[in-house]
Amino acid sequence: MRAIHSFALALLLACGVSTAQARDWASIKQAGSIIVASEGAYAPFNYFQGSTLSGYEIDVMNAMAAKLGLKVEWRALGFDALIASIRQDRFDAAIASHGVTEERQKSVDFTNPHYCSGGQIVTKRGGPTKGAELANKVIGVQLATTYAEAAKKVTGAKEVKTFPKDTDAQQALLAGRVDAWVTDRFVAKAAVERNAGAGLVTGELLFVERVATVVRKGNGELRDQLNKALAEIKADGTLKKISEKYFKEDISCQN
Repeated sequence: MRAIHSFALALLLACGVSTAQARDWASIKQAGSIIVASEGAYAPFNYFQGSTLSGYEIDVMNAMAAKLGLKVEWRALGFDALIASIRQDRFDAAIASHGVTEERQKSVDFTNPHYCSGGQIVTKRGGPTKGAELANKVIGVQLATTYAEAAKKVTGAKEVKTFPKDTDAQQALLAGRVDAWVTDRFVAKAAVERNAGAGLVTGELLFVERVATVVRKGNGELRDQLNKALAEIKADGTLKKISEKYFKEDISCQN
């Protein structure tokens, strides 16, 4: 979704910067740990509790790693730097709500999806709740996201304002600086609940997407091992349990 800003640099310092390179499965298995990057600023999927990365995706990766007999060495940096960093071999994998797109698949590989979601309109009561109602409106989105791409395709939108973090776009809506905010539907749900007195309401989905872990292009054996682990935590109910912990429903893809 974005370049490394001061906040992202602080996250790097919090988790420690590593020059370790992305490795094949044999090297990871021999080391006994996998180096995984996330953002840490996208609750409830990935966020910091103190200096510890937490959230749905963090729990999912930790559970997958446990199935593979691995520990996770976590790193964090700005969302828009994650795919570039995977391509530069700085990490073994990244899990940070990356929607699977044809454009992204040109430069990295994806595992099977760990959840399905979509880009949802959020507005203040009385504001635009349908795509057609966004004409002549200012839309707030996070930079370099699939939500930003969807907003740019809205016919007749007055302006699409991009922000370094999704929470910045949310704050712009609360402050009345944008007419609508487009974000993940589960993030939208949590924001409406968390800001009960602000009069926020959710509208229609602009698109549906499948969200997956990112690995280096051509690192097929690691991708296959992660897929195997994901299938195992789905089969034994762990994935559903993690999902219900954060969302009170199963958000995994059903087909």
